[in-house]
Amino acid sequence: MYKSITRLFDVVYYQEKMYPQEVALAALEDGKWRHYSIREYIDNACAVSRGLLEMGIQPGDKIAMISNNRPEWNFMDIGILQIGAVNVPIYPTAGESDYEYIMNDAKVKLVIVSDSELYAKVSRIKNNVPSLQEVFSFNPIEGVRHWTEIAKLGEHSSNKPVEDLMANVNPEDLATLIYTSGTTGQPKGVMLSHRNIVSNAVNCVERFPANPGKKALSFLPVCHIYERMLIYLYTLKGVEIHYAQSLDTIVADMQVVKPNVFTAVPRLLEKVYDRIIAKGRELSGIKKFLFFWAVDLGLNYEPYGVNGWWYNLKIKVARKLIFSKWKEALGGNVELIASGSAALQPRLARVFLAAQINVMEGYGLTETSPVISVNCMDDRGVVIGTVGRIIPETKVKIAPDGEILVKGPNVMMGYYNKPDKTAEAIDSEGWFHTGDIGEIVGDGFLKITDRKKEIFKTSGGKYIAPQMLENKFKESLFIEQIAVIGENEKHPSALIVPAFEFLKKWAAEHGVEYVSNKDIITRPEVIQRFTQEVENLNKGFGHWEQVKKFELLPEEFSIPGGELTPTLKLKRKAINEKYAVLLNKIYRSEDLIA
Repeated sequence: MYKSITRLFDVVYYQEKMYPQEVALAALEDGKWRHYSIREYIDNACAVSRGLLEMGIQPGDKIAMISNNRPEWNFMDIGILQIGAVNVPIYPTAGESDYEYIMNDAKVKLVIVSDSELYAKVSRIKNNVPSLQEVFSFNPIEGVRHWTEIAKLGEHSSNKPVEDLMANVNPEDLATLIYTSGTTGQPKGVMLSHRNIVSNAVNCVERFPANPGKKALSFLPVCHIYERMLIYLYTLKGVEIHYAQSLDTIVADMQVVKPNVFTAVPRLLEKVYDRIIAKGRELSGIKKFLFFWAVDLGLNYEPYGVNGWWYNLKIKVARKLIFSKWKEALGGNVELIASGSAALQPRLARVFLAAQINVMEGYGLTETSPVISVNCMDDRGVVIGTVGRIIPETKVKIAPDGEILVKGPNVMMGYYNKPDKTAEAIDSEGWFHTGDIGEIVGDGFLKITDRKKEIFKTSGGKYIAPQMLENKFKESLFIEQIAVIGENEKHPSALIVPAFEFLKKWAAEHGVEYVSNKDIITRPEVIQRFTQEVENLNKGFGHWEQVKKFELLPEEFSIPGGELTPTLKLKRKAINEKYAVLLNKIYRSEDLIA
């Protein structure tokens, strides 16, 4: 069915042929939703292609985009790819030093930014990038060339040179360079070919049932391969792509768009759940009783009616009385949420599935374009606590030390300008070493247990898997974020960011006075409550892996703060360095006591 699709730009022509959508892309412009048909999408992309050729851009040239999600991103993306040039997306949140490193490493010729703030960042390092010829913008900025000028350059040109170049683009050609921020060291440019990403989109079709005319809301960064691959998949399936204004407007945008599908990271789902629970706590009487009766049922949910007829009868009542309102909060039409980028707490999967909000957890890396496995409701394809079955054409094996190895058409070409790093990642037999630890369970389901590089050893020689502890601890309503530490120390400890909204409500109920976040975490009653929480959460873990001490932090881990990568993973080395004083307080004070 999809044999004609071998290059990324083929997806738009496939949609025009199979599902000539009147709404292929949509975004809020000047307070109104602006819709672009698939024909307008293609016309804009071809205008960009002609303009780039007029500017002297050649196949293989690198063009960087630093932007929020918007239809113009798609026009530029397809326009770049059609002439055999290479799209180099850069996270808007990356620092100027990363901008400079990436642009020089890739020898970027053109940069397109979305707004004046990003233009200012690029301007400060522009002179340090010899290859950079011009900077354009999506938003109008005084003194800066607008992206439409590229399109206008080729408005009187024939489209034949574009068509000739399209015909010469090979599926194995480099399509994009995506620089992974990593948790340590300099960014690495992951080389992904057209075939890498196309094969991943096609092989995910059966796991991501979404029919032509359905609506997707996109808000995760399209510069990341996770959202970007799904954008191509949506296009392939004839799904309308609606771009949210920002992460802050998601709830409002959902009420307008009423999406059928969207992607999310566990952190977002955790926040949604916590807000729902907080609203439940504000109820009283029978309403409050029914709310938490439904939540308790949901937390014990198992798919496919495993819990028996009596449970199934109760869950039907809960769905009608309580969970239907949860769906309304997400627009009312949500059929599927794809969750990735980090581990999803099983309790969240259970309660959302119970509410008929089908959260499907998957797994992958930038280097695998990205999906390796994903859960799917069909064919009894959901096992809570796993990341699903392996997708077609992809092979997985577990190394003797537990590391997950992957082989398939989705595995990257290598790291740009880094043959040594490529050789470390892809062995002589073509297996990509993910750095994740896992196992195959049940009927072919992949389960992730930890990051190989993040597992550490205490001074007593015991191995600690921090993610397992962290995922359990984040089940607490008191805990927003946590980093488990203790490499080469006597025992694990933790840096904990409280869920301040919930903590402040608790403080008000218990007469605890404070003036700021910094103040509240010093209150003896609060420290005692967290001590109690940690003791309860430690149960079920071996004595050697339990968190023995902790420190509370007054502000969240963040990308600007340096503790998180752009995909919201903990940068453990940076955290250890930033909070060295607290780590010293935890462990060195023990030495003094001893």
